[in-house]
Amino acid sequence: MNKKISEIVLKDNKSIINYSLDQITNKVIHGDALDVLKKIPDGSVDLVFMDPPYFLQLPKKQLKRWNVKSDVNGVNDDWDKFESFEEYDEFISIVLDEVRRIMKENATIWIISTYHSIFRIGKIMQDKKFWLLSNISWIKSNPMPNWLGVRFTNATETLIWATKNKEAKKYTFKKDLAKRYGIGKVGANVWLIPLCTGKERIKDSEGNKIHSTQKPLELLRRIIEITSNEEDIIFDPMAGVGTAGYAAKALNRNFIMIEKEKKYIEGIVQRFKSEPKLVEKKVKKEIE
Repeated sequence: MNKKISEIVLKDNKSIINYSLDQITNKVIHGDALDVLKKIPDGSVDLVFMDPPYFLQLPKKQLKRWNVKSDVNGVNDDWDKFESFEEYDEFISIVLDEVRRIMKENATIWIISTYHSIFRIGKIMQDKKFWLLSNISWIKSNPMPNWLGVRFTNATETLIWATKNKEAKKYTFKKDLAKRYGIGKVGANVWLIPLCTGKERIKDSEGNKIHSTQKPLELLRRIIEITSNEEDIIFDPMAGVGTAGYAAKALNRNFIMIEKEKKYIEGIVQRFKSEPKLVEKKVKKEIE
């Protein structure tokens, strides 16, 4: 990437009515997804990765580690707070309507969440006539410890993969790659991937993680490799620290991202200071 880093970020404002595809390709748009999505042309993108708020409904009291009584650094961000399920559902519904509009006819969409909201999202998608193709269970090989011990350890997240309607044909699916990453001899819908840790984790100047739910590059590698082609446009409306765009660039795809939070934009800029690249990881199949 020989461009100046400032050229990656495009600041949205109310005076902008519409964007052309050329204006926003390989850009992260600094703005609210609910505003920016309306300005993107119809039928623009080949693959959507959507990592919406989980709406964890956490208690106001900070969770403590039982052994040392220190705070658990979990998801306490304002973007995960909603007044009710109705408000959350409306937010997801509005975003999905706009995302469907900007998807090409043969485009597909991936949405990831935890058990707190993935079933609500799936229902909303089906009510809107999205056609669910598959789900993936992402098993975390290094999940957060179960501090209280009053329920099963939450070691999975679910991804829904869908087309914009039942009639969508000729969407991209690379069977051989799916077999490579799945368990056994088939492209099973189970992926064992560790949480994002170590050098991959984007941190601030004081060494603190910038984003509480940064997704691992290996997860995005599989999604993008299996269900898109080189030169396709990968779209992420809630980019966080830009894992989808970073992986897309490294895999010779284009990207469009939207992000509202300034600190996450700064994390994206930090990542793109050098040419994005992925480190080939050994494919894990310990579940066999």
